[in-house]
Amino acid sequence: MKKSVLTRYRVMAYVTGVLLVLLTLGVIAKYVLDLDGADGFTRVVGIAHGWLYVVYLVFAFDLGSKAKWPVAKQLWVLLAGTVPTAAFFVERKVTRELESKIAEDSPAVAKA
Repeated sequence: MKKSVLTRYRVMAYVTGVLLVLLTLGVIAKYVLDLDGADGFTRVVGIAHGWLYVVYLVFAFDLGSKAKWPVAKQLWVLLAGTVPTAAFFVERKVTRELESKIAEDSPAVAKA
């Protein structure tokens, strides 16, 4: 597995996680605090999170299939983008696990 597969997953995990936290704050501002302008903010962030979550799903599925994860682990990683802050924790755990695997798989580079 290439490191770029892990890198693009990590980027999308952070993007999805940040947008989901912003969306959660927007929903709280809109429905609990009844703030002006929260409606437009929530709409824009919600649309952005929705589209980018689909990209996250594609990258996470690609990563899981290349890492040969079982279905349960694959679903756990895919659903991490739907729970606020979960994507950050899952990304960290997945990165620690796969960086060692990538280091083992990469050939040693000879230095002159």
